[in-house]
Amino acid sequence: MAAPDPSPAPSPEQPPGAPLTCLVTGATGYVGGRLVPELLAAGHRVRVMTRSPERLRDHPWAGDVEIARADAGDPEAVAAACAGVDVVYYLIHALGTGPSFEETDRRTAGVMAEAARAAGVGRLVYLGGLEPEDEELSPHLRSRAEVAAILLASGVPTVALRAAVVLGSGSASFEMLRHLTERLPVMVTPRWVHSRIQPIAIRDVLRYLVACARLPADVHRCFDVGGPDRMSYAEMMQRYAAVAELPRRRILPVPLFSPSLSSHWVGLITPVPAGIARPLVESLRNTVICSEHDIAEYVPDPPEGLLGFDEAVRLAVQRVNDSAVTTRWASASVPGVPSDPLPTDPDWAGGSLYVDERVRPSTASADRLFQVVEGIGGSRGWYSWPLAWRVRGWLDRAVGGVGLRRGRRDPDRLYVGDALDFWRVEEREDGRLLRLRAEMRVPGRAWLEFHVEHGPSGGTSLRQRATFAPRGLSGHAYWWAVAPFHGVVFGGMLRGIVRAAEQPG
Repeated sequence: MAAPDPSPAPSPEQPPGAPLTCLVTGATGYVGGRLVPELLAAGHRVRVMTRSPERLRDHPWAGDVEIARADAGDPEAVAAACAGVDVVYYLIHALGTGPSFEETDRRTAGVMAEAARAAGVGRLVYLGGLEPEDEELSPHLRSRAEVAAILLASGVPTVALRAAVVLGSGSASFEMLRHLTERLPVMVTPRWVHSRIQPIAIRDVLRYLVACARLPADVHRCFDVGGPDRMSYAEMMQRYAAVAELPRRRILPVPLFSPSLSSHWVGLITPVPAGIARPLVESLRNTVICSEHDIAEYVPDPPEGLLGFDEAVRLAVQRVNDSAVTTRWASASVPGVPSDPLPTDPDWAGGSLYVDERVRPSTASADRLFQVVEGIGGSRGWYSWPLAWRVRGWLDRAVGGVGLRRGRRDPDRLYVGDALDFWRVEEREDGRLLRLRAEMRVPGRAWLEFHVEHGPSGGTSLRQRATFAPRGLSGHAYWWAVAPFHGVVFGGMLRGIVRAAEQPG
């Protein structure tokens, strides 16, 4: 795709092999979180732009990067983040933010385009979606195409990589495919299961992204990128089943499924909530096949070739089974969920604050107590009344929330910023504190804290505190409606955690 006018002015070329300063936006997301260590391994200096620097604190590479605090819609903050940068990786999109996501994408892309031009950035790199010819684009793909056009018109040399389904452990597309295939041996499916798709492995996406940093300054265009296989979504499910050693699936297409109904169906079966599933499902109705492979002129295929579908799935499944998933679709914040800090006295002046606080002594060591606390949720559950937690998760998904199916990134370790079922890790102090912020749909803001404490006589205790800041009359009504169950849910959880910590082995 040729670049629109105005054409960018060529930027000074860096000496071959000289390290570049790369700004990565969306570093808390799925692709951005994996790109950062790849750029560091390639010898580049990396700056990451994020609204919440504290969410990057526990990443293994956090000490090796510069962190710029900026909201993507704040021109001054984005301009400061771009200062002195050679390459900007624009990996921001408003997927799942509601009906206004196209306007949000348009606005933030415009802010970055202007900031990069004014700062003299040498290159913009964007990861968008494939654009089929002679088809009406889904809103998601249409927005991706518009963002690419805005960046290409910025006056900065720009490369927009256009990809279809990205295959990798933890991606939203892969989680949809995995759970639909594993949970449904017989599927009644919408028509989009027969649309043609050219998926690409996350390994190859990252290889292209890293290589784009050193493209010649006169390369200013879109490139289609895809793996070696072209297939329908139905074929993808059958081949996934074969790789995962599952029986062949029976797929029965039904033409009556609308995108809205399909997204709710996906949200019911998979961990991906309907708000995120809908734009992905709508895009699957389009034919997303590469129309060219010009990128190979600048980034040759590896000697062994691009990773095929079966091998990409095998590697992704292996990483899931080994609990070695480094980033997930759930790493990104849930749109619309408040991120206000925990209200605390004496600073709290925002109205009513409800607290349920309980303490239980333990014969377990502090390290053992915290080990059990940090391992809570996901497949281990919440140590009290499992049916109540499941029902709460179902109710949350019924009103468009994330529910319990996000699980955990790692079965034992948590990072600040990790999604944990319908919570987000807000604070973690090794051996002492775990604070979770609710991302379920509630009329207010909620936190759940666990404090491991040392007793005066040498013993330990676990202090558990649930805090709720209600919003309006409905918030107060919500707290008092669920208060009668706190003894069973919160009391049982505290007892269950301490009991598990005191068990031998």
